[in-house]
Amino acid sequence: MKVLLTQDVKSLGKKGEIKEVKDGYGNNFLIGKGLAKLATPAVMKQWEAGERAKKEAEAAEIAKLNDAKSKLEGVKLTIKTKTGANGALFGSITKDEIADELKKQHGIEIDKKSIEHHGAIKATGNYDLDLKMGHGIHAKLNLTVEAI
Repeated sequence: MKVLLTQDVKSLGKKGEIKEVKDGYGNNFLIGKGLAKLATPAVMKQWEAGERAKKEAEAAEIAKLNDAKSKLEGVKLTIKTKTGANGALFGSITKDEIADELKKQHGIEIDKKSIEHHGAIKATGNYDLDLKMGHGIHAKLNLTVEAI
């Protein structure tokens, strides 16, 4: 019997593969536990249509991320904060503050978890931040911290 694997099955194959298995194993274990479907022409067409839809959705998401990246590349974000007598900040600039200011100043909404910076921002100056947007797409954000 031929089955279409709907999940990875150890020692048999990966999701989406068509495998020839014995009837009992196919009916009782694979199909019974929802790990596979009987490989009929209708099931195959449905599977291929679903895979095409997933690829199109992923391509649309990548295009959206590339568009957001191009917007972010030209952005210069400025955060003004209180400083002490020696020029050091009271506390530090957090990823939350950076995401909030980016939304306020430029209308671009990003997840604070995507902001990468090694070490805390505790002094005034210019910083280059790396934004991990997903699907291997990275954007650079120029941040300037100024004293009030």
